[in-house]
Amino acid sequence: MIKKQWSPEQISGRLDKEDNGNISHEWIYQYIWADKENGGDLHEHLRAKKKYRKRSGSKDLRGKIKNSTSIEERPEVVDKKERTGDWETDTVIGKNHKGGFLVTMVGRKNKYALIGHVKRKTADGVFEEQVKQLRPHKGNVLTITQDNGKEFAQHEKLAKELEVDVYFAHPYASWERGLNENTNGLFRQYFPKDRELLDVNPEELEHAVERLNHRPRKSLNY
Repeated sequence: MIKKQWSPEQISGRLDKEDNGNISHEWIYQYIWADKENGGDLHEHLRAKKKYRKRSGSKDLRGKIKNSTSIEERPEVVDKKERTGDWETDTVIGKNHKGGFLVTMVGRKNKYALIGHVKRKTADGVFEEQVKQLRPHKGNVLTITQDNGKEFAQHEKLAKELEVDVYFAHPYASWERGLNENTNGLFRQYFPKDRELLDVNPEELEHAVERLNHRPRKSLNY
């Protein structure tokens, strides 16, 4: 459909009309851009080329974390979601990017979620918060998959501290951490996008985690 010059919005809408799945137009854009990074030509069929040329220019800011291990080297057992101990982690920003960030973590099998808070999105701060949240579960932390943000640059220290294998998703491939992206959306119910996150307190974090981890989940047979 892309090669017929259909827009991602048109494709998403038509697939939904034909009951062939609910695929968002943004996911399709991300797929096209991942294809470009791997030498593909799907992006050449987009009408809105200027908009996405700007997006590709930001690649210089991502994907250059020293000594990182690609998700391609992650054991296949992680994809199957059959064991406890495989985690995805990310950060959530506040209003206008003005400061205050959430550090989110979620188990791939059991959907168990954790959340921390840092005032500045530094590698040291995010590392310390990851360790703080995951250390009580150390026996159930086997792998961690995260994106290529510079805030995750302390992955070697994290691996040593928690005795865990750390992997990085491809740039602009958020679907490779789809559960984490979905979990971030669930946390937004308690920390909406129009709120600055500098003043988050421990009680709020505890409340959000308690609510999220104790609600029935369809994927867990309720």
